[in-house]
Amino acid sequence: MRITAFGVTALLVAAGGVGWAVYAKLSGNITPDEAAAAELARYDRERPTSLVKDARNILLIGSDSREGTANARYGRDNGTERSDTTILLHLSAGRDNATAVSIPRDLMVDLPGCRRPDGSRSAPRFAMFNQAFQLGGSACTIRTVEKLTDIRVDHHVVVDFHGFKEMVDAVDGVAVCLRQPIDDRAAKLRLPAGRVTLNGEQALGYVRARKTLGDGSDTERMERQQRFLGALVNKVRSNDVLLNPAKLYPVLDAATSSLTTDPELASLRGLYALVRGLRDIPMEQVQFLTVPRESYAYDTNRDQLVEPAAKRLFERLRTDTPVVVAGNGPREGSYGDSRPGPFREPTVTVSPPPTFRGNTAAEDTCE
Repeated sequence: MRITAFGVTALLVAAGGVGWAVYAKLSGNITPDEAAAAELARYDRERPTSLVKDARNILLIGSDSREGTANARYGRDNGTERSDTTILLHLSAGRDNATAVSIPRDLMVDLPGCRRPDGSRSAPRFAMFNQAFQLGGSACTIRTVEKLTDIRVDHHVVVDFHGFKEMVDAVDGVAVCLRQPIDDRAAKLRLPAGRVTLNGEQALGYVRARKTLGDGSDTERMERQQRFLGALVNKVRSNDVLLNPAKLYPVLDAATSSLTTDPELASLRGLYALVRGLRDIPMEQVQFLTVPRESYAYDTNRDQLVEPAAKRLFERLRTDTPVVVAGNGPREGSYGDSRPGPFREPTVTVSPPPTFRGNTAAEDTCE
C-alpha cells in the first residue's frame, strides 16, 4: 500500500502518454472480492459501527491456497484454503500512526454461520480461527474478527503464497538478521547466521516455518512475520524504488497481481485514496504486535485470549486511541509522589496506558 501511495504519480509522469495504459493494466490486475461484499451486505445490520471518522481498519489475510501451478509445490490442493496469516491493520484518523495486530490461526473463537463456496451454509461453531477462511472465505473471516473484537473492518486484502514471493523478489529481496543458522526441510530453508538477504522463496519459508525455529510456537512465528514486514517497509523506503519507474513498475505489477480486495480498493485509485497520507508516518509509529494470548485451557496446542488485556487492546483500536508496544508487555502501573515528610504532595494515582508486547518498523534485529 505504501508503495502504491508513493508510486502512482511518479509512474504516470515518467511514462508520459503510456502512463494511462500502464495505470489501467495495473489497476486491472487487482481482483475485486464481489462475493465477500455481497455476503457482508447481507449481515450489515449486525456488524459493528465505526466510531471515529477517517480511522480505517484493514484486514490483511495470507491465504495458504495450493491452487494453481505456482502454489501447488507447497502441498496437495484439496479444494480448500485457510488463513495462514491474519493481521488487523489500524490506521489512525490523522494518519500519524499505524498498528498491525496479528491474530493467531490456532485461537479458539466463535465462528458465525457462513456461506460455503458451494452455496450451502455452515452452522455456528466454536473452533480454531483459521477455519473461518476455509468455511466461508474472507467474508466469514471478517465477520469472525468483528465478533471477536467489536471493531468494524472497513477493507480487506488477500494475498497468496505466489503473490508474497513475487513482491519480495520485486524489491530485490529483504534483509533479516538470524541469530543462528536455519536448516528446515519442511520449509525448504537453509540459511547461515547473521544478516541475510532473503529472496521471495526464502522469505516465504522464513515467515511460515516454525518447527525448527525458536521454540516452535505459532506466537514466535507471528513475531518473526511482524519483524519481516517491518524490514520490508524499511527496504522500500530506503531504496530508490519509489522514484525509479524502471524499478517501480515490477513492484507495482507484482503487488497488484497478487491482491484480492474489497471492491472499493480494487483499483490503484482506491488504494491511493486510502494510503496517500501514510508516507509521513515515522517508522517508530508503525507498530506490530500479537493479540494477548495464552494456551487454551483444554488444549495446549490451541490459543485463547488473555483478558482483560485483549479487551483493552480492542477498545483502544476501536476508539482510535494510541497503542504502546514494548518487548515485555502487557503491563500496567501507577505513579505517585514519593517525596518524604512535609514536602509530600497529595498522592494522585495515574494509570498509564497499557503496554503490549510488540515491536516497530524502526527496530533492527541485528542491533
